[in-house]
Amino acid sequence: MDARLSPIVSHSLIPVVVIDDAYSAPGLADALVAGGLPVAEVTFRTPAAAEAIARMATNPDIILGAGTVHTAEQVDRAVEAGATYIVSAGLSPAVVRRAQELGVAVLPGIATATEIVTALDLGLDAVKFFPAETSGGVPAIKALAAPFPDLTFVPTGGIGPKNIADYLAVPAIPACGGSWMCPRDAVKAGDFATIERLCREAVELVTSLKGA
Repeated sequence: MDARLSPIVSHSLIPVVVIDDAYSAPGLADALVAGGLPVAEVTFRTPAAAEAIARMATNPDIILGAGTVHTAEQVDRAVEAGATYIVSAGLSPAVVRRAQELGVAVLPGIATATEIVTALDLGLDAVKFFPAETSGGVPAIKALAAPFPDLTFVPTGGIGPKNIADYLAVPAIPACGGSWMCPRDAVKAGDFATIERLCREAVELVTSLKGA
């Protein structure tokens, strides 16, 4: 796996965040760090994404990425704002190549063997499996991992406290993306105490799974 991804997946969880107002960003970054999950994928689903990344980047203890990136121009905006990795919902060669040109890690979304072959042709050894649950979940990843034993999968979509154990039990999965730790309404309301608590509970859950 790309060494640049190691610190990103080291916590086994990647909070996927939607921010409607960049004003909330610094408090969110502080809550993630305090909750023991100093990593975030800020999705480009709202106009506030780039500014939110820039504001979160003022916290030196958090690792920031940009998600739902569909164009090379968005890659530029994300990296300029402070993102150190790029995540996309699907596999766009233009997005992958631009991230590579800028020297940042990239996790393109895939759901099929054909898309995996394209990712490998682009020089990648890690992909996002998305949307995880509706694309077959753990059985699908196990089936895909068999012919591609050197590939790492980071599934996102429909993963939560009730099923994350099944995903993290798969050797090819070092981490999962999830949004339950950072509910959009809590972010919007500035309820950072709730986010910190949910992050801490998520960390405790993953720690218990590793010790099981």
